[in-house]
Amino acid sequence: MIDNKIPFEEQLKVDLTFNGDKIGVYFLDFLIDNKIILELKKKDFFSKNDINQVYAYLKSTGLKLGIIAHFTSKGVRFRRILNLK
Repeated sequence: MIDNKIPFEEQLKVDLTFNGDKIGVYFLDFLIDNKIILELKKKDFFSKNDINQVYAYLKSTGLKLGIIAHFTSKGVRFRRILNLK
């Protein structure tokens, strides 16, 4: 195994706010290099809920890139989610 020393945090707690008030908490599976949210799933398809979940994480953190990685019966598949706002 190669150790690339890429910094990451797992199960990172992020506050959900509305009009400046805390209304909930998100838990990110992984935050890589303080730039990329990585969400892991185990199923054979990408659902709209999965995509909306990662997009909500991006909006809450102000980050631009999220990745959903699905561990399927045929291997790993991934999808990039962008926050362009």
